[in-house]
Order: sequence, then structure tokens, then C-alpha cells
Amino acid sequence: MKKFFIIINCFLVSFLLSCDTLDIENLSDYDANKVWNDEVLATAYVTNLYATVFTNWDTGADQNSEQLTGMPFYANVITISGSGYKKWNYTVIRKINEAIQSLDQGDLSGNVKQSLIAQVLFMRAYVYFEMVIYHGGVPYIKVPQDKDKDDLYVKRNTTAECYDFIIQDLNDAINNGLPDKIPASSNDYGRIDKTYAKAFKAKVLLYKASPQFNPKSPYTNLYWSDAYNAAKEAYDWAKDHGSALTSNYDDIFLKEGGTEVLFAVINEYPNKTGSWDWYLRPQSLSTGQIQRTPTWDMVKAFPMADGKKFNDPGGKYYVSSENDLMQNFWKNRDPRFYSSVLCSGQALPVAGMPAGYRQYTALGLADDADAYGTNPNSGGATTTKNDVMSGFYVRKALDLSLTPDITDQYSVDCIKMRFAELMMIYAEAANETGHLDVTVEMLKEIRKRAGIEAGDGNYGLPASPTREQLRQIILDERNIEFCFEGHRFWDLRRTRNMMILSRLQKYGLESIAINPDGTDMPINIAKEKAANFELTPDNFRYVKQRVPYNPNAENTFVVEESFYFFPLQQTVLDENENLEQNNTWGGTFNPALE
Repeated sequence: MKKFFIIINCFLVSFLLSCDTLDIENLSDYDANKVWNDEVLATAYVTNLYATVFTNWDTGADQNSEQLTGMPFYANVITISGSGYKKWNYTVIRKINEAIQSLDQGDLSGNVKQSLIAQVLFMRAYVYFEMVIYHGGVPYIKVPQDKDKDDLYVKRNTTAECYDFIIQDLNDAINNGLPDKIPASSNDYGRIDKTYAKAFKAKVLLYKASPQFNPKSPYTNLYWSDAYNAAKEAYDWAKDHGSALTSNYDDIFLKEGGTEVLFAVINEYPNKTGSWDWYLRPQSLSTGQIQRTPTWDMVKAFPMADGKKFNDPGGKYYVSSENDLMQNFWKNRDPRFYSSVLCSGQALPVAGMPAGYRQYTALGLADDADAYGTNPNSGGATTTKNDVMSGFYVRKALDLSLTPDITDQYSVDCIKMRFAELMMIYAEAANETGHLDVTVEMLKEIRKRAGIEAGDGNYGLPASPTREQLRQIILDERNIEFCFEGHRFWDLRRTRNMMILSRLQKYGLESIAINPDGTDMPINIAKEKAANFELTPDNFRYVKQRVPYNPNAENTFVVEESFYFFPLQQTVLDENENLEQNNTWGGTFNPALE
């Protein structure tokens, strides 16, 4: 099913590499203009831009929220002088502008030229959008600048101007060259099509309308109408062209080319691989190093099987306290929990492992590489991983067909946008424009697919939710539906809820084997039972531990209001005296739309 490969070894204008498929007579006397008059060379150039613009699997994408372990925000981690949380991708922009200008002037056939230009116009919008959501307005340069002729000391365009240019680039791509929908069976699968471009346009306009960019009028600004219209158009178009939710949540990633995929980075071993299993599997089942694991806060966030929060008194599976949930957290949960999170004692059918294999994390009975905790009765066992691990693992998108020795061959496609995200964009824009019925419909469809019990037909939603209630429900639903996919921090920031992360401390759950009467099981007996995969999650008691455990480690999030727009780096300002710093970082530039 994988047809479109990111070509890494090609001969390109800006970065000269060789490619077996290209017949170049004399590399030392190469005429760069040949690229733009040769369909193979021009396509290779654009293909390599895909690899530059679209990132692959990111195992730590959600450490910047409460979802995964990791402490990225502490005092002075984001500064004007530092490089953290900066986006200034003008090297990529120059390559993109070079392609747009040169393709336009080249002698390729009309359809090929039009298609390549449309793809690169989308990429320009994509790269600028990333910079804008980081910093607000940036210089929107549309031509490859000549250092000898052009004024390089450009000013920042306003944020409003940047959004206008982004939408213009997207519209030009949509209306002039992109195919309607590229099927998974096509040789071009993995390239940009009109369906993805329309969905991405809706995402851009959702950000434009968002509280992040409109702090004085977060839900009363006129941009919400544009976002709603774009989302409705994209949703209707996508449905008409075959997009739909994958019926089984487990199949979204592992059954590639499904109806839910709007755009994906294509992986296929050995040409291109991802690092998901390499860094997220239990370390005893991988040749990689465990990097991030789900937190107790993330486990708590999953609803119960009826779609209600665990402590909702009206829920079918009501649990009165966090401590009670802690001892029964795996029972009666939203089915997405079992698809996304792996806990101690859970069955894990990994290729190459014995039948009935169960994964354990308890100190003293788990494999040393997987052990987590401080149990003093562990028989002298210790671990150095309490600062990284949490007693849980990411289960989502693991390719269990890979034996432990070949996890570096992980080649599952990395989905950059799926139909469920477009549905949630549509739901959010509909909610803020008075179309609450649409919002509820989208949420019900998402929850129905997840396997949540229908109950009274509302899948755990209130019977007549208000706009304000739905606003929070959407944010919570995105947290679950897209967990570990890199959305959470940006959702909190876009909705100006980022400060709920301020002073955040992260926790895991240590598992300690117990007898049927609740007393602790002797470690030698527990170890024997674990070796035979006899212990299930019911056979443990659970103790909350802070992650990182080391008292000298940074263990508390330091998040500031100024993070809603990150500063331009001082080195960038030093190189161009006409650039203004953001007004929340001591400058004069207003990055918002007001």
C-alpha cells in the first residue's frame, strides 16, 4: 500500500546529493536550471522538501503536557537568549520559494508544473503557520532573496497579514493543482491532496479565531464564522471523497492507508523508519532506550466505560475518590484506555515472546530493565529509572509484530492529520457559532467509534449541554482521542488554558504484588508467579510516586503567561535591527490579532 517514498539520496539544487535514478552527465559542470526543466529532477526536489517540512514520529511530543513523563518547563528554560521553543525556519522557506519561482519559470508540462507548485505552496503555508503559532507575525517572504540585490533587513508582517498570506497560499494550492483525494493504492499516496489542504485550512482558521490570538474577545470575535465555514466545507468534502472514521480505534495506525488518514508521512523499512517502538516499548522488549511513559494524571483523565468521569456521581461506574480509583484504575474504562496505555500485569502479545506473555513493572519481579518503584521488600532490587518511568507504558500504535531485536525496523506511517481531528475542529467551530447540534453530533460519533456505552443515546454527554460545557468537553475529548500524538500542550495554549500546567508535578503508580487477603506477597513467590504470567492487574496494590523521583531533579512545571507567544531569539534580533521583539517579552510587537 505504501507507494510514495521520501527520497533522501537525490541530486538537488540547494543540497547536492547523488541518485541512482538520475542520469547526470557531469556533476562538476551541472546546470541547476536543468532541475526545473526535468520532471524527474523537479519532482525529486519537491519530494525532498516533504522530508524537510513534515516530521516523523515524535516519542516525546507530549512530555510538555501532563500526558507523558518529562519536565521540559522549569525556571529560565524559555528565554530570549536560548533556543528552546523557537521557530525561525527561513532556510526551509528559501528552498520552498526557490522551488515556487523556478517551477513557474521552468518548461515542465502544465499539469506537472501546476501540481508541484500547488504542493510547495501548501508547504510554505505549513511552515509559516508553525512559526506564527510560536511567535505571532513573522516576515512573510515569498521570493528567494538575493543578498546582493534585496533588502534582507525585513520587518515582521502583522499576525493578521500572516494569516491572510497563509490562507492565500492554501487557497492557491487548493484551486490550482492539487488532486481531490489521493487513494492509498496510488503511487502518489503520501503527497498533499485537496482533502488534506482543506482540512488544514480549517485548522489554521481555528487557530486564528482562538483565544490565544484573541485574548480580549476569545469567543466573540468574527473569525469563528470563517473557521466554521472552512471546517464545514472541509468535513463535507472529505466525507464526499471517502474519508471516515476507522471503525476500530486500534486499527487507525497499524492498518495503514485507512479512511481516517488525511495525510501521513510514509515509512517503509529500510528506506524510512520511525522510532516509536524503539523508545516507547518496555525496554526488555526493545533494543532502544525507554524515554517517556504515561503519567497517573493521564490515566485518571480517561473516562469510564459510560463516558463519564470517574468521580461523576451520575456515572454508572462512579468511583468516589482518587485513592479508590488508584486501586482499580484498569476496570470499566473508556476502551481507548486499553488501546493507549499498558499497565503492570496486562497481557501483551509481542512476537517472539512466550504465549500468554504479560508485562510487569513491579520492582523485584519485573525484568530489571522494566522495574519501577521503591518497594523495600523487593529483595534488594533497585532501579535507576524512577526519574523516567511511571509504571505505565504507551500502548498506542506499538507494532507488536516486531520481535524485540528488530524494533528499529518500525515502519508504521506517521499520521499528521486524521479525519477525527477534522471532526473535532468542526465541533469546536460549530460550538462557538451556535451550531451546538453539530458539536454534539461530532462528539457522539467520536465516542461511539471509541466503544463508549451509548447509555441514554448520548454516550456519556449531558442531555442538553451548554456552549460552555461543550467547550470543556471538546478539550477533554481531544486529550483522550489524540493522546500521545502531540496535540495536548498546543490545545491548552490555543484555548488559553495553558496555565493549568503551572506548578504541575507528575506521578506514576508503583505496583506491589499482594495475596488474596490484601497483604503483600513475598517477593520470591511473586517472582515465580510473574515468570509464569499468573499475576494480573488485580494482583497488585498501587502506590503513587512522583516522577522524577530524585529530590534534586526539577520536578515542577514552571509555565508563564508569556508562553502564549514565545520570544524571538536574540541572535535573530541581532542579525536584523528592523525586527521587533514581542511585547510580552519586553518588545513592541503585538503578536495577537487585537
